[in-house]
Amino acid sequence: MDSPRTARRVTVALAVGVGLWCALLAWRWDWFIDLRVYELGASALFGGDLYDVRFHVADLPFTYPPFAAVLMLPVAVLPLWLTAALWSAACVLVLAWAINATLKACGSTYPAVVVPILTAVALLSQPVWSTLSYGQVNLFLMAAILADVLRPERRHAGWLVGIAAGIKLTPLFFVAFFLVIGQRRAAGVALGSFAATVLVGAAFAPSASVAYWTEILWDPGRIGGVEYAGNQSVLGTLSRLLGHEAPTSLWFVVAGAIATLSLLAAALLWRSTSPAARPLAVGMAALGMVLASPISWDHHWVWFVPITLALWFSDLPRARVVAGVVVVIAASRAIWWAPFRNGVEYDWNFWQGMSGNLYVLTAVALILAGVGWGGRVHHVSNEGQLLHK
Repeated sequence: MDSPRTARRVTVALAVGVGLWCALLAWRWDWFIDLRVYELGASALFGGDLYDVRFHVADLPFTYPPFAAVLMLPVAVLPLWLTAALWSAACVLVLAWAINATLKACGSTYPAVVVPILTAVALLSQPVWSTLSYGQVNLFLMAAILADVLRPERRHAGWLVGIAAGIKLTPLFFVAFFLVIGQRRAAGVALGSFAATVLVGAAFAPSASVAYWTEILWDPGRIGGVEYAGNQSVLGTLSRLLGHEAPTSLWFVVAGAIATLSLLAAALLWRSTSPAARPLAVGMAALGMVLASPISWDHHWVWFVPITLALWFSDLPRARVVAGVVVVIAASRAIWWAPFRNGVEYDWNFWQGMSGNLYVLTAVALILAGVGWGGRVHHVSNEGQLLHK
């Protein structure tokens, strides 16, 4: 029996099973809230105010650039149960692709059946399951970024990062990543394709585009309370620690410092010849991106999956122990152990704050470790070059 073929069949079967389950959930209960917001946004392109539509269950508005609504047009013409089935099945397939791409980038040898097994395990993690249950776009964005960034020397590398940024602005952070690893062409391509998404959005929804880039983008109140436990960002954590929304200047300083450290770790690791260093470098940049964003919901943290794999297959000190800890944290739902909603996060005690901010604390620790690992392998590499001389 051909192992790769069997693995593909198992992966497809897993995707179909998850798709059918999600179709049932969409038919019977009010799940897939964000997918319904995408549907409303796409429907508004046929007539209506893109940034005035709201989903009635949670009074949620459409918050993405107009280009995202254009891409969601197929969602507007299909029944929700079918959309949920197709969307969820596609998420599973994309997750499997991302896992396979990360394993290949790590240079590891593994049986093909490992991919569907790891995919099934990853579905149990809080960020991935949250992405599925909300009908979120995060797995697609992660896969697009991985496809571009793991092979930045390709002629057209960067265009998928630009497209991803046209859907949700945070992937623009990877333009800085391209620059620190010396891939200026890819950075330029990313900016060019992002500009193209802005033009496409303006062509389909000119008035909505003007409103988004001049008003909507700068209105944090449309997204939700920054203190909410689900917001695992630097701004959210600072606000919960202070007992009120953190000043913008403080957020800029702290988030900027952490983002800079993440790029430093990424640059050092990228130049290493250590196994799995490059996919781990991409993960470090992703952590900086998610932390620096003012709002990073729990489902934005799907990046724990490739980071865990890169750690496991690296030869860095105690990396496998760290990978195991990250797996436990991602599966534990610890950020929901403390009371949440209606501002109670401002009154957390020490232990509630530790669990409620655990994704942020974990990410900061990983970045600091990444700087240490990167500095170590860079030092070893330099010593090796001196010995050869």
